[in-house]
Amino acid sequence: MSAHRPLNQQVIVVTGASSGIGLATARAAASRGARVVLAARNVEALAELQSEIAREGGRAEIVRADVSDRAQVEAVAERAVSCFGRIDTWVNNAGLSIFGRLEEVNDDDSRRLFETNFWGVVHGSLVALPHLKRSGGVLINLGSVASDLAFPLQGMYCATKHAIKGFTDALRIELEEEGAPVAVTLIKPAAIDTPFPENAKNYTDRQPKLPPPVYRTEEVAEAIVHAAVHPQRDIYVGGGGRVMSAAQSLAPRTFDRVARTMVAQQLRDEPAHDRDGTLYRPGQGGRTSGDHPGYVMRRSLYTRSVLHPVTAAAVAAAIGLAATSLIGSGRRRS
Repeated sequence: MSAHRPLNQQVIVVTGASSGIGLATARAAASRGARVVLAARNVEALAELQSEIAREGGRAEIVRADVSDRAQVEAVAERAVSCFGRIDTWVNNAGLSIFGRLEEVNDDDSRRLFETNFWGVVHGSLVALPHLKRSGGVLINLGSVASDLAFPLQGMYCATKHAIKGFTDALRIELEEEGAPVAVTLIKPAAIDTPFPENAKNYTDRQPKLPPPVYRTEEVAEAIVHAAVHPQRDIYVGGGGRVMSAAQSLAPRTFDRVARTMVAQQLRDEPAHDRDGTLYRPGQGGRTSGDHPGYVMRRSLYTRSVLHPVTAAAVAAAIGLAATSLIGSGRRRS
């Protein structure tokens, strides 16, 4: 895919910008000169971020929006165009999770999760497209390594991310078939140290956490701002996630056995705190990082490498070897 406008000439919309990946992306884009339009349910956190960006000499507009409501997403686009004249990149980032076995999660919570994670991406994409077609822009959707594989305790979250991948891939094909000047990138992070676990609805009696390896939030933000200028079809953030995806593709039944260990890896040895999370209400906001109890990798050498095509072949070979090793480990345990 060809390069697009430099960041310092772009107008970028980011949903879910009050914390985690969205917050880190807003900071990264604004620090490079992009004009940013930031949407989330927590408008107080957005206002603090707007002031922070202004102090650094940047420009940001904020809009309170729940992405499950298309009318509110349309208001985000209208604000961007009224303030800055166009939209160059739209980042569909808003999302959350539920920790609990599928038989325990009630239908209302499952539907609400889909309304935010999946329908939020659908609304954002379809609202953004007319503007991106005019500007020759970039659509960036946040999937997950869970777009390729599934793991226990977050089954409904995995389902939403599978749905996002299917929608994004089909949309990309349709746009290419009509010759539309819009590039579509799906970002697939591995476990990232954001407030994600504490914001999740929790059906368990223990505090949730993410399975290792866990990566720093800013690694995802770097991949997103790179894709805004140099879009790629898919970008995995975290070599660990890419290895698991490759292993699942090569030997899905064996990977299922490996995935069983993720039940224990997603629960801390401490009682659950706020089990309601932010499924139906805004979160605290203002934080890019969570409180992961283990080691957090500051950089993903894999991701930094694949953003530069010269090294792609060597990286692909290394991933293949690592996936084969993981499959062999799973077979020995079974």
